[in-house]
Amino acid sequence: MKKAFLFPGQGSQFAGMGKSLAESYPSAKAVFEQADDALGFSISRLCFEGPEEDLKRTENTQPALVTVSIAAYTVLKENGLTPDYVAGHSLGEYSALVAAGSLDFADALRIVRKRGQYMQAAVPQGVGAMAALLKLPDGNLDAILSEAAQGEVVTAANLNSPDQIVIAGHTAAVLRAMDLAKAAGAKRAIQLPVSAPFHCPLMKPAQQQLAADLDTATFVDLAVPLVNNWQARLIHSGADARQGLFEQVPNPVRWLESIRLLVSEGVEQWIEVGAGAVLCGLLKNIDGNQKGAKFGEAADLAALL
Repeated sequence: MKKAFLFPGQGSQFAGMGKSLAESYPSAKAVFEQADDALGFSISRLCFEGPEEDLKRTENTQPALVTVSIAAYTVLKENGLTPDYVAGHSLGEYSALVAAGSLDFADALRIVRKRGQYMQAAVPQGVGAMAALLKLPDGNLDAILSEAAQGEVVTAANLNSPDQIVIAGHTAAVLRAMDLAKAAGAKRAIQLPVSAPFHCPLMKPAQQQLAADLDTATFVDLAVPLVNNWQARLIHSGADARQGLFEQVPNPVRWLESIRLLVSEGVEQWIEVGAGAVLCGLLKNIDGNQKGAKFGEAADLAALL
């Protein structure tokens, strides 16, 4: 049976994440210690204890989530569970590339910490926003976005599932798009509690800054194929891995297409590796025949084995 490991992105974090893994498995504890060394401060304490306010800061959230995912992945691997394919949602693509053997863990942590700083700095607080549009009737999105823009930026940021599209851009344009979506029959339009408008053209300055960090890191060819966010296609080379991380910053995460591609490849077993179970929920929404299992807590392992 073909297995895919899915790695979560921003929004899955919570104070206490990874703690049971570190307490139960020496290999996971070693991953947290490695992360502390690589970053020069205790990301492990932030994961285990919070405070929530500090954990929510993008520059902390990003390395924290990667650390928890790689700690969880390490435990799966030592228990004989390895993937045939990997994919990661936005930030999760870094975790997926570490798991696929393309990117060094310490390099990934240093890059995503800077990625968080660049994204935060790209758009002043309050200037940008993101919103989730739930059950928007098919075929309405493009017209809504073009009508809402009025000279500002508002674009699709995450194409998550048939029932969930996230948009991002200038705050006023996002609010206009929310109203238009509701008028067009969307069940709900919810502004998201995020600190910046990710995956839209307002992130171009962050993309340009990130390029230097990606260029100095080593990317080797992947041991298992990855479905990338930017094109929703299978990649195998280190060069494609680097390019995908560069291109995903101002472009939408094509998660719906990514999962459908993995289904078409014959994947039947899905494990969400890291904090929370957001991706298991999206999987069920994308294809009711697929069922995901999560692994982010020590207690989750028994069900998988």
